Amino acid sequence: MSDTRQQIADLGASLFARRLTFGRTGNISVRDGEHILLTPTGASLGNLDPQALSVIDVNGDHVDGPRPSKEGFLHAAVYRSRPAAGAVIHLHSTYSVAVSCLDGLDTTDVLPPLTAYYVMRVGRLPLLPYHAPGDATLKDIAENVARDHHAFLLANHGPVVAGADLAAAADAIEELEETARLFLLLDGRKTRPLTTEQVSALREVR
Repeated sequence: MSDTRQQIADLGASLFARRLTFGRTGNISVRDGEHILLTPTGASLGNLDPQALSVIDVNGDHVDGPRPSKEGFLHAAVYRSRPAAGAVIHLHSTYSVAVSCLDGLDTTDVLPPLTAYYVMRVGRLPLLPYHAPGDATLKDIAENVARDHHAFLLANHGPVVAGADLAAAADAIEELEETARLFLLLDGRKTRPLTTEQVSALREVR
Protein backbone atom coordinates (compact mmCIF):
# COMPACT_ATOMS: atom_id res chain seq x y z
CA MET A 1 0.00 0.00 0.00
CA SER A 2 2.94 2.35 0.61
CA ASP A 3 3.88 2.01 -3.08
CA THR A 4 0.31 2.94 -4.05
CA ARG A 5 0.42 6.00 -1.82
CA GLN A 6 3.63 7.13 -3.48
CA GLN A 7 2.17 6.51 -6.94
CA ILE A 8 -0.78 8.76 -6.10
CA ALA A 9 1.57 11.51 -4.90
CA ASP A 10 3.82 11.15 -7.95
CA LEU A 11 0.89 11.28 -10.38
CA GLY A 12 -0.56 14.30 -8.60
CA ALA A 13 2.77 16.13 -8.91
CA SER A 14 3.01 15.23 -12.60
CA LEU A 15 -0.53 16.41 -13.37
CA PHE A 16 0.08 19.64 -11.45
CA ALA A 17 3.43 20.32 -13.17
CA ARG A 18 1.77 19.93 -16.58
CA ARG A 19 -1.12 22.24 -15.56
CA LEU A 20 -3.71 19.52 -15.91
CA THR A 21 -4.77 20.67 -12.47
CA PHE A 22 -3.96 23.76 -10.46
CA GLY A 23 -4.36 25.31 -7.04
CA ARG A 24 -6.17 22.88 -4.76
CA THR A 25 -8.39 21.34 -7.42
CA GLY A 26 -8.87 17.76 -8.57
CA ASN A 27 -8.73 14.46 -6.71
CA ILE A 28 -7.27 11.00 -7.21
CA SER A 29 -8.28 7.66 -5.71
CA VAL A 30 -7.21 4.03 -5.82
CA ARG A 31 -9.35 1.11 -4.69
CA ASP A 32 -7.99 -1.55 -2.36
CA GLY A 33 -10.68 -4.14 -1.71
CA GLU A 34 -13.54 -2.45 0.16
CA HIS A 35 -11.43 0.61 0.96
CA ILE A 36 -10.49 3.56 -1.24
CA LEU A 37 -7.35 5.68 -0.87
CA LEU A 38 -8.32 9.26 -1.72
CA THR A 39 -6.63 12.64 -1.77
CA PRO A 40 -7.78 14.75 1.21
CA THR A 41 -9.85 17.89 1.16
CA GLY A 42 -7.98 21.13 0.61
CA ALA A 43 -4.89 19.38 -0.76
CA SER A 44 -2.92 20.47 -3.80
CA LEU A 45 -2.16 17.56 -6.12
CA GLY A 46 1.22 19.19 -6.65
CA ASN A 47 2.31 18.61 -3.06
CA LEU A 48 0.68 15.47 -1.69
CA ASP A 49 2.03 13.70 1.38
CA PRO A 50 1.83 9.95 0.65
CA GLN A 51 1.29 9.24 4.35
CA ALA A 52 -1.52 11.79 4.69
CA LEU A 53 -4.13 10.37 2.31
CA SER A 54 -7.73 9.75 3.29
CA VAL A 55 -9.39 6.35 3.39
CA ILE A 56 -13.09 5.93 2.63
CA ASP A 57 -15.24 2.88 1.99
CA VAL A 58 -17.33 2.06 -1.08
CA ASN A 59 -20.29 3.84 0.51
CA GLY A 60 -18.24 7.04 0.68
CA ASP A 61 -17.90 6.97 4.48
CA HIS A 62 -14.68 8.27 6.05
CA VAL A 63 -12.65 5.39 7.51
CA ASP A 64 -9.18 6.74 8.30
CA GLY A 65 -6.72 9.56 7.69
CA PRO A 66 -7.46 13.24 7.13
CA ARG A 67 -10.86 14.48 6.00
CA PRO A 68 -11.45 13.26 2.43
CA SER A 69 -12.16 15.36 -0.62
CA LYS A 70 -15.75 16.61 -0.62
CA GLU A 71 -16.12 14.74 -3.91
CA GLY A 72 -15.24 11.40 -2.37
CA PHE A 73 -18.88 10.37 -2.82
CA LEU A 74 -18.34 10.67 -6.58
CA HIS A 75 -15.38 8.28 -6.53
CA ALA A 76 -17.32 5.82 -4.36
CA ALA A 77 -20.28 5.97 -6.75
CA VAL A 78 -18.04 5.06 -9.70
CA TYR A 79 -16.47 2.14 -7.85
CA ARG A 80 -19.87 0.77 -6.88
CA SER A 81 -20.93 0.76 -10.52
CA ARG A 82 -17.61 -0.47 -11.88
CA PRO A 83 -16.26 -3.25 -9.63
CA ALA A 84 -13.28 -3.79 -11.97
CA ALA A 85 -12.16 -0.16 -11.66
CA GLY A 86 -8.94 0.25 -9.70
CA ALA A 87 -8.54 4.03 -9.89
CA VAL A 88 -10.57 7.20 -10.47
CA ILE A 89 -9.29 10.65 -11.39
CA HIS A 90 -11.25 13.90 -11.38
CA LEU A 91 -9.61 17.07 -12.71
CA HIS A 92 -10.50 20.67 -13.51
CA SER A 93 -8.31 20.53 -16.62
CA THR A 94 -8.69 23.68 -18.73
CA TYR A 95 -9.82 22.39 -22.12
CA SER A 96 -12.20 19.78 -20.75
CA VAL A 97 -13.75 22.36 -18.44
CA ALA A 98 -14.05 24.79 -21.37
CA VAL A 99 -15.97 22.17 -23.36
CA SER A 100 -18.19 21.47 -20.33
CA CYS A 101 -19.30 25.13 -20.41
CA LEU A 102 -20.41 25.12 -24.07
CA ASP A 103 -24.05 25.31 -25.03
CA GLY A 104 -25.70 22.94 -27.49
CA LEU A 105 -23.60 19.86 -26.70
CA ASP A 106 -24.83 16.33 -27.30
CA THR A 107 -25.21 15.33 -23.66
CA THR A 108 -25.03 11.62 -24.52
CA ASP A 109 -21.61 11.98 -26.18
CA VAL A 110 -19.86 15.33 -25.86
CA LEU A 111 -16.79 14.93 -28.08
CA PRO A 112 -16.56 13.52 -31.62
CA PRO A 113 -14.23 10.56 -32.32
CA LEU A 114 -11.40 12.69 -33.68
CA THR A 115 -8.59 10.19 -33.04
CA ALA A 116 -8.14 6.46 -32.59
CA TYR A 117 -6.63 6.83 -29.13
CA TYR A 118 -9.58 8.86 -27.91
CA VAL A 119 -11.92 6.07 -29.01
CA MET A 120 -9.75 3.40 -27.40
CA ARG A 121 -9.07 5.19 -24.11
CA VAL A 122 -12.26 7.18 -23.58
CA GLY A 123 -14.98 6.06 -25.98
CA ARG A 124 -18.27 7.83 -25.35
CA LEU A 125 -18.36 10.85 -23.04
CA PRO A 126 -21.75 11.78 -21.53
CA LEU A 127 -22.30 15.20 -19.94
CA LEU A 128 -23.85 15.22 -16.46
CA PRO A 129 -25.96 18.20 -15.39
CA TYR A 130 -24.40 20.92 -13.27
CA HIS A 131 -24.19 20.41 -9.53
CA ALA A 132 -22.16 22.53 -7.12
CA PRO A 133 -18.87 20.88 -6.04
CA GLY A 134 -19.57 18.48 -3.21
CA ASP A 135 -23.32 18.32 -3.91
CA ALA A 136 -24.10 14.72 -3.00
CA THR A 137 -27.33 14.75 -5.02
CA LEU A 138 -25.04 14.04 -7.98
CA LYS A 139 -24.27 10.62 -6.48
CA ASP A 140 -27.16 8.67 -7.98
CA ILE A 141 -26.75 10.26 -11.42
CA ALA A 142 -23.03 9.46 -11.48
CA GLU A 143 -23.58 5.91 -10.26
CA ASN A 144 -26.15 5.29 -12.98
CA VAL A 145 -24.03 6.77 -15.79
CA ALA A 146 -20.89 4.96 -14.62
CA ARG A 147 -22.54 1.57 -15.19
CA ASP A 148 -22.11 2.07 -18.94
CA HIS A 149 -19.30 4.64 -19.15
CA HIS A 150 -15.88 4.78 -17.52
CA ALA A 151 -15.57 8.50 -18.32
CA PHE A 152 -18.00 11.39 -18.03
CA LEU A 153 -17.92 15.16 -17.95
CA LEU A 154 -19.49 17.29 -15.22
CA ALA A 155 -21.14 20.40 -16.66
CA ASN A 156 -19.24 23.61 -15.83
CA HIS A 157 -16.86 21.57 -13.71
CA GLY A 158 -14.59 18.91 -15.25
CA PRO A 159 -13.94 15.28 -16.23
CA VAL A 160 -14.13 12.09 -14.18
CA VAL A 161 -12.39 8.96 -15.49
CA ALA A 162 -12.04 5.44 -14.11
CA GLY A 163 -9.44 2.89 -15.14
CA ALA A 164 -8.31 -0.62 -14.30
CA ASP A 165 -5.38 0.97 -12.50
CA LEU A 166 -3.87 4.40 -11.90
CA ALA A 167 -1.88 4.38 -15.16
CA ALA A 168 -4.95 3.51 -17.24
CA ALA A 169 -7.05 6.22 -15.60
CA ALA A 170 -4.27 8.76 -16.16
CA ASP A 171 -3.89 7.76 -19.82
CA ALA A 172 -7.63 8.17 -20.37
CA ILE A 173 -8.02 11.54 -18.68
CA GLU A 174 -4.97 12.92 -20.49
CA GLU A 175 -6.36 11.69 -23.81
CA LEU A 176 -9.69 13.29 -22.98
CA GLU A 177 -8.02 16.62 -22.25
CA GLU A 178 -6.03 16.54 -25.51
CA THR A 179 -9.17 15.70 -27.50
CA ALA A 180 -11.02 18.58 -25.84
CA ARG A 181 -8.13 20.82 -26.87
CA LEU A 182 -8.33 19.57 -30.47
CA PHE A 183 -12.09 20.06 -30.46
CA LEU A 184 -11.71 23.70 -29.45
CA LEU A 185 -8.80 24.33 -31.84
CA LEU A 186 -10.88 22.97 -34.73
CA ASP A 187 -13.98 24.99 -33.87
CA GLY A 188 -15.35 26.60 -37.02
CA ARG A 189 -13.40 24.31 -39.33
CA LYS A 190 -14.79 21.37 -41.24
CA THR A 191 -13.59 18.20 -39.52
CA ARG A 192 -13.39 14.55 -40.53
CA PRO A 193 -14.08 12.40 -37.45
CA LEU A 194 -13.61 8.65 -37.60
CA THR A 195 -16.47 6.81 -39.28
CA THR A 196 -18.91 4.56 -37.46
CA GLU A 197 -17.15 1.53 -38.97
CA GLN A 198 -13.72 2.75 -37.86
CA VAL A 199 -14.99 3.42 -34.34
CA SER A 200 -16.59 -0.04 -34.12
CA ALA A 201 -13.38 -1.70 -35.24
CA LEU A 202 -11.36 0.15 -32.60
CA ARG A 203 -13.80 -0.76 -29.85
CA GLU A 204 -13.47 -4.43 -30.75
CA VAL A 205 -9.69 -4.45 -30.28
CA ARG A 206 -9.15 -2.06 -27.36
